[in-house]
Amino acid sequence: MTDVVLSISGLRKSFGGIVAVDGIDLDLRDGEVHAVIGPNGAGKTTVIAQLGGALPSDAGEIVFRGRRITWLADHERARLGIARSFQITSIFPELSVLANVALAAQARQGPSYFRMWRTVRGDSALSEPALAALQRVGLEGDPYRPAGILSHGEHRQLEIAMALATEPSILLLDEPMAGMGAEESSRMVDLIRSLKNGHAILLVEHDMDAVFALADRVTVMVNGRVIRTGAPAEVRADAAVRRAYLGEGSIGDA
Repeated sequence: MTDVVLSISGLRKSFGGIVAVDGIDLDLRDGEVHAVIGPNGAGKTTVIAQLGGALPSDAGEIVFRGRRITWLADHERARLGIARSFQITSIFPELSVLANVALAAQARQGPSYFRMWRTVRGDSALSEPALAALQRVGLEGDPYRPAGILSHGEHRQLEIAMALATEPSILLLDEPMAGMGAEESSRMVDLIRSLKNGHAILLVEHDMDAVFALADRVTVMVNGRVIRTGAPAEVRADAAVRRAYLGEGSIGDA
């Protein structure tokens, strides 16, 4: 777990006079879950959007496997192997579960393969990787049911299946446990843990139990800046982190 697959340095992003990301450095290693935590407004989701290509950066560099990708568009980064999930689920509720994932697989094939109206059942180049992704996230049962009837937790699983269908090496997960109950969160923790083999995962999450169950390293952001990066136990014990982010308690306290 030593290979750095994604490295950012001096990354900045402002919205008018508000500095959302203020010169942060961070690296992501193959086979690890690197969690980014911090209070609301710390800049975590902005960083995810910059890494995925949805937001251009004002300054700094993003390097993927030795290649500078700072100015690449989001679809170009996706083709390289960077996939993102969102705080709010982004699916097509009127389409089947399988069709949602097949569309993601189709996007991976590129424009020359894009056949929007071709039936998924008759195209094994789409249906087979889609079914494999659904099996990996535990949604292989009845793949032809409408996505809109899934539970909230299943929507999250489906979104991860859609990301997996693009054959990524990096997963950018933005609050995958948001809105979940304890049982759904536990299933999601197990799923994310299972994805470490073969992926580098950057996880933004407010559920501290999930963070410390999953993370190999933790970065703490406050007011757009990194105040600490380290092993979970080191971050949990850091007095500056407790003061800036957690108040009087320690991370994981009730």
